[in-house]
Amino acid sequence: MTLEPWAKAQVERLIAPLGNRWAHIQAVARQARRAAAVLSAEDGDVLVAAAFLHDVGYAPSLNRLGFHPVDGARFLRAHGQERLACLVAHHSGARFEAEERGLVDELVAFPVEEGSVMDALVYADMTTGPAGQPMTLDQRVDEIQRRYPPDDPVHRAIVRAQPLLQAAVERTWGLLNGGSGQPI
Repeated sequence: MTLEPWAKAQVERLIAPLGNRWAHIQAVARQARRAAAVLSAEDGDVLVAAAFLHDVGYAPSLNRLGFHPVDGARFLRAHGQERLACLVAHHSGARFEAEERGLVDELVAFPVEEGSVMDALVYADMTTGPAGQPMTLDQRVDEIQRRYPPDDPVHRAIVRAQPLLQAAVERTWGLLNGGSGQPI
């Protein structure tokens, strides 16, 4: 059994009422499906499921810390989905925001998974705008910086995370383009 139908059903139930957030999640999952083609079947399935679930922590019923990566990861751990929990907890440079918010202890409860699955999750999330529109990483970072004032933890974190995000996007582009490292 694949994880994707379960993941989609969970997030649709919890997030679909939030409008643009649901549009963003669906578009991230579409990007992840493209990247999944260069991974093993198991890793591709996990990637697409993680893409569906990466923002599940925004669901009002799951909001405990006000930090969606950990709120979502806790939900997934409670459902026995440890690998998904770890991917969701650390997606898109979450460690930087955890540091800004003083939530590092809560984040480190979830081991970091590094490698092509995490890179592809970052790629899918950071090349998709808040309403599901395609964006470059630079456009996405600029959009986040405009949405949050300079003194907000999200703004500060995205500035600090940008080199890590850029490297993950470039590695994924390289896989998708047979090593060329150029955007597709």
